[in-house]
Amino acid sequence: MPAPAPTPSKDRKVLGRLSLPERNFVAEALRTETVGGVLLLLAAIAALIWANSGLKESYESVRDFHLGPASLGLDLSIGHWAADGLLAVFFFVAGIELKRELVAGDLKDPRAAVLPVVAALCGMAVPALVYTLVSSTGGGSLAGWAVPTATDIAFALAVLAVIGTSLPSALRAFLLTLAVVDDLFAILIIAVFFTDDLNFAALGGAVVSLAVFWLLLRKGIRGWYVYIPLALVIWGLMYNSGIHATIAGVAMGLMLRCTRREGEEHSPGERIEHLVRPLSAGLAVPLFALFSAGVAVSGNAIGEVFTRPETLGVVLGLVVGKAVGIFGGTWLTARFTRAELSEELAWPDVFAVSSLAGIGFTVSLLIGELAFEGDEVLTDEVKAAVLTGSLIAAVLAGTLLKIRNAKYRKLWEAEELDEDLDGIPDVYEQDNPEYHLRMADIYERKAAEHRRLAEVTAGASEENDGPA
Repeated sequence: MPAPAPTPSKDRKVLGRLSLPERNFVAEALRTETVGGVLLLLAAIAALIWANSGLKESYESVRDFHLGPASLGLDLSIGHWAADGLLAVFFFVAGIELKRELVAGDLKDPRAAVLPVVAALCGMAVPALVYTLVSSTGGGSLAGWAVPTATDIAFALAVLAVIGTSLPSALRAFLLTLAVVDDLFAILIIAVFFTDDLNFAALGGAVVSLAVFWLLLRKGIRGWYVYIPLALVIWGLMYNSGIHATIAGVAMGLMLRCTRREGEEHSPGERIEHLVRPLSAGLAVPLFALFSAGVAVSGNAIGEVFTRPETLGVVLGLVVGKAVGIFGGTWLTARFTRAELSEELAWPDVFAVSSLAGIGFTVSLLIGELAFEGDEVLTDEVKAAVLTGSLIAAVLAGTLLKIRNAKYRKLWEAEELDEDLDGIPDVYEQDNPEYHLRMADIYERKAAEHRRLAEVTAGASEENDGPA
């Protein structure tokens, strides 16, 4: 996702105002992600209610129901299809977002990319370190070190939508870019640390199929009836190779062209992302949440989250590690690159957004399943820890953001103000001479209207004061 794109200079600003194209792109992405985040939140609540009600057995039977062609190695449970199949759509969109960032967004400029990359890396390293310290000190398993490293941008934006905070676009874009870089490293973690024994024949078939996919794109071949069957073949081969199947989605997303050619209003990557993002945010991720978040929650279970070293490590990693890591990475980057924080914001604002990144959920749940595969009890406990940590992070961030909500609303209203009604916010036209001529004309007409009203009012007053 896009983030603030400051022009490299001696007085470069951290979290300064976005360029107009980036602002528009962020606004469009946020609308879909926010709606998807609300659906994700509802799906998680539905899963918890379903799994903790008298219908618990029906939840487990649906989640564990197997279907698919066994001859192709795809006789999977519904929960497995959601984690490996539907999340491939989510990671496909993440791959397109990453490709766009690399060729047309913030990550294209190394100097502008330093901030989100360093912040995201610190925001993954510190939670992993917190988990390792807590779990090793308590004699727990270190297998879950990667669980608290992920950020769920859809859930974070859903929290923003619920609490009604009008964050300025620079802070929202910073959060979105963090999530893109976070997704990239989460993908690498899954590929490197959670890959089973490799089936080289299936892996070779997946690589060849990806090469065909790339050649078709390069030749400009169009048609969903070509790419969807090919994508299913790539996914199936990747799954059978032993590498997590979501990697197939990322690989295909990265192959799409995200730069515009002459005469194009949108690049192929932008068009496909626009079509697939609603499917990802509105269907794939909520369904994954429905079949992954259904863990048994009781007073004892919540208490155990804070007493077992593995689960306590996850909670502290999300709540403390994420906030400290991202904030520290941002501050260090600004300190050593001699960049200044935008005068419209304060460092507590950065810490509040950093706390919001502690909402792990989707990818954290996925990594939790992979890390403790085979231990159903610990898997459920870690899921409960992810839910607990994400909830605490959401409440903490919401409280911190509410404290400054009046300031954010003023910044947001200033960004949206369009007095000349030309469809472009006035803050982006302040250096345009034509804008100042239009505004002068508007102010003159308003002044004339005020004078006319004053004259009418004065005339009415004289008539009322006259003889009866």
